[in-house]
Amino acid sequence: MFDSTYCPDANRYDGRMRYRRCGRSGLMLPEISLGLWHNFGDSTPIDRQKGMIFKAFDLGITHFDLANNYGPPFGAAERNFGPILKQLPRDEVVISSKAGYIMWPGPYGEWGSRKHLLASLDQSLRRIGVDYVDIFYSHRFDPDTPLEETLGALDSAVRAGKALYTGISSYPSEQTREAIRICEDNRWNRIQIHQPNYSLLNRWIESHLISCCAEEGVGIIAFCPLYQGLLTDKYLNGVPPGSRHSAVPHLLRDQDLQKPVLEGVRKLHELARRRGQSLAQMSIAWILRDPHITSVLCGASGIDQIVENCHAVNHARFSAEELQEIDAILAPIKMPHSLWAAD
Repeated sequence: MFDSTYCPDANRYDGRMRYRRCGRSGLMLPEISLGLWHNFGDSTPIDRQKGMIFKAFDLGITHFDLANNYGPPFGAAERNFGPILKQLPRDEVVISSKAGYIMWPGPYGEWGSRKHLLASLDQSLRRIGVDYVDIFYSHRFDPDTPLEETLGALDSAVRAGKALYTGISSYPSEQTREAIRICEDNRWNRIQIHQPNYSLLNRWIESHLISCCAEEGVGIIAFCPLYQGLLTDKYLNGVPPGSRHSAVPHLLRDQDLQKPVLEGVRKLHELARRRGQSLAQMSIAWILRDPHITSVLCGASGIDQIVENCHAVNHARFSAEELQEIDAILAPIKMPHSLWAAD
């Protein structure tokens, strides 16, 4: 049963959470956002989901990130989030959703066609029980659909009042620049945010994408900042039972857990300890060190994890020596190609 007596913390905007402008838009996002990719499907008790979302909001997290196929099963996270949202002040909440990965069978159930994107958005709105989402993303670049068609669909979503802003996720830098140009040439609503995979162990966006987004005034929200839990205390003594690796092996693979990687993680943990942080907090803070990052998208399995992650914003400064030490630790580590490393 939902707790109808929930009342948001009156001090939720007292400075514990900071907010950054999303590119050149007027949208402000919290430095920590809550992702509902895992632990918000039907396998997680609703009361636990409710507790995490309410606690996040009380801590100043106003942005909740969804996608059409988050679950399990597909669609469950949006369906479960809807009733919880009704107990929050909607105009203080930023809801994002996405379409592009497999959602339903057949030729229209994934990728970037107008048919898929707009049908999926309508389904998401019905599941959440809202008239609009704040941000609607193309979840991945579709090499077989004209980019004009994908971006035209995003523009249509805004013009129809079903989304306020549009974004792209995991697009390579070349296609990101092209997408921005296409929107400008057609006078469509511009892309305001890019959501790439970015962490200490997956730094692909540093080669071109960060500078691209900075030049074009596009915000960046980094997902998987803890590399599926590898950048936490969980793997300091090897692979624990019940870990993400054992539960979802395609997300954290055997090659991600080679000895040089685990040795590097232990060295990062020691540096974090000297800084007075957990490894997870330092990993999040390291991303926030870059002013071009708008927000870090963190998942959670419990309230304590959300509280811990939020403390990262209080110590996001690094000395030149610390940054050099981090680079030295990471230099010998050769991570395998990531599913979301686009460039």
